[in-house]
Amino acid sequence: MQTEDLAQKLVAGDRRALARAITLVESRRADHRAEARRLVAAAAGTGRQALRIGLTGTPGVGKSSFIESFGLLLTGRGLRVAVLAVDPSSARSGGSILGDKTRMERLSRDPLAYIRPSPSQAELGGIARRTREAVALCEAAGFDVVLVETVGVGQSETLVAGMVDLFLLLLAPGGGDELQGVKRGIMEMADLILVNKADGGLLAPARRTCADYAGALRLLRKRPQDPPGYPKALCASAAEGTGLAEAWAAIEEILAWRRERGILAAARAAQARSWFEEEVRQGLLARLTGDAHQRARMAALGAEVEAGLDPSEAAARMLADLRAP
Repeated sequence: MQTEDLAQKLVAGDRRALARAITLVESRRADHRAEARRLVAAAAGTGRQALRIGLTGTPGVGKSSFIESFGLLLTGRGLRVAVLAVDPSSARSGGSILGDKTRMERLSRDPLAYIRPSPSQAELGGIARRTREAVALCEAAGFDVVLVETVGVGQSETLVAGMVDLFLLLLAPGGGDELQGVKRGIMEMADLILVNKADGGLLAPARRTCADYAGALRLLRKRPQDPPGYPKALCASAAEGTGLAEAWAAIEEILAWRRERGILAAARAAQARSWFEEEVRQGLLARLTGDAHQRARMAALGAEVEAGLDPSEAAARMLADLRAP
């Protein structure tokens, strides 16, 4: 299928075209990358924008269950929802291991929902290299909300926050202790903290956990992008569907406040610039590793480093060679 035909079908809302488009942008082949750039440019030309929500949390917290229940709430209100679930990659094939469609069976059957598992392919933070482009394609296809689910809490959650309008942190009742080492950094990025599994015998622990995090949030420095009272912590149950409407109301309140003050538009502009800079860095790295002469030079300098050459000096020589005409 020609790129122009694919773009037309994508904009018309053809789900198969969307699947093929995302496959195209995820490809690492040079000829596919050229086609992908044209396709993403065509998608950007539609001017369509969706609400982009990133969601992370510790393994076992129930991210997929929460997304399914939350997605069904949104589709029940007439919204079209796309889920980009970034799965851990197989070391052998590079493909997705978990398969989110099997974990979100009800949502996958909803005609207003679209689920796309993508292998993380060892990318930091559990974000696939081309997730940003996949989000743009989902917007062009007419989806109202794009949910980006990550592998789990890691050291590069800024990658999530750097491509979405709102960042959610999902926690389990009584599970705060395991986040002590990274809690402050993640909490400073989170726009909303949701304590999942607040039902049955876990309801009381969930409420205590929520109160603990609410208290911790009050100690953090006030962020200029937050309305009064935010960020906040809420309880929710994916199993019973409780707290989901409250979470959506909080999301709408935050976004309305930011939209009215131009904060949302400014954040998206900054994200676009960051995307550009990252593409330049990745392009330079690809050119470095793809050129036979440069690979040989790297290998030679690497051998000298092993023999005792200072790594910083070796790096300076390599960069000097790159700058030479």
